[in-house]
Amino acid sequence: MNADELIYLSREPLNAETRLERQIGVVTPASRHYVRDHFPIPAAPGRLAIDGAVRAPLQLDLDDIRSLPPRSLVVTLECAGNGRAFLDPPVAGEQWRTGAVSTAEWTGASLRAVLEMAEPLGTAVEVLCVGADAGTPADVGARIAYERSLPIADAMRDDVLLAYAMNGDDLPREHGAPLRVIVPGWYGMASVKWLARLHLLERKFDGFFQRKRYVVGDTPLREIAARALIASPCDGDRLPARPFVARGYAWSGRGDLARVALSADGGRSWRDATLADAVSRYAWRPWHAAIAPHESGQLVLLARAVTTEGMAQPLEEIRGALGYANNAVRPVRIEVA
Repeated sequence: MNADELIYLSREPLNAETRLERQIGVVTPASRHYVRDHFPIPAAPGRLAIDGAVRAPLQLDLDDIRSLPPRSLVVTLECAGNGRAFLDPPVAGEQWRTGAVSTAEWTGASLRAVLEMAEPLGTAVEVLCVGADAGTPADVGARIAYERSLPIADAMRDDVLLAYAMNGDDLPREHGAPLRVIVPGWYGMASVKWLARLHLLERKFDGFFQRKRYVVGDTPLREIAARALIASPCDGDRLPARPFVARGYAWSGRGDLARVALSADGGRSWRDATLADAVSRYAWRPWHAAIAPHESGQLVLLARAVTTEGMAQPLEEIRGALGYANNAVRPVRIEVA
């Protein structure tokens, strides 16, 4: 990976943001797609085990998965901690600014097809997705794998994938090769990488990454909250006093986008930006708006996503104990000279 392609928060485990100002179009190149790891990148699992509350436990290799009907989906993934760095006072955890989000075309077999091969029992309530990556979190004191469960009804959605390709090429190692889960519309914690096991459970999973992390209160996180971000201009830019175009991206896993509202005066007045058509119901949508400064000085730009249900992105920071789902509008301050 080119060190200039991403903004690194840590090298091991690997955590790095995409540079949104360099994003062109909808799909993010794999080398520029954000990376969120909890532990060092593991050796690739040789086979995928499907066991637990099933009639026919299985061991499948990648060729077995590839032999199933493939499906491709363009999906925006966002880390649940995106925006945590702006909370004041600070909250513990990776200090993501706004670049823990990217979009790729993922190709793989449906999770449903693989589960059906193992014949789940009627008593199965969740599917535990276990990654090959493991380590010892400071507040656990024991070595654990990264694992996260899906309710059986969600796991059986046709659009949940076991992905082996990204943007038409083999899945890169840092993005979960040889096989990862993709749960469209949900925060990235559900899209388990380096998938080694699918274990069907007859009761709800209560492991560390389900009950102690990626929760709001006692509720595990699920769908992505609506958000619009400004990719250009960047905070702190100095621009000449002539018309310019602001551009960015908007997405939501909690209802479809209706519009993006833009303010160039810190929220005193708003107008709708031009929002591109959706490439996929799960992919972000580019937007743009022309701005004509009337005088020199500071401009405060705000972009706000609004869903078809009328839910608007909040103007104030959302503060939780772990800093998750903070989708508040982020101001971009520029100087017009």
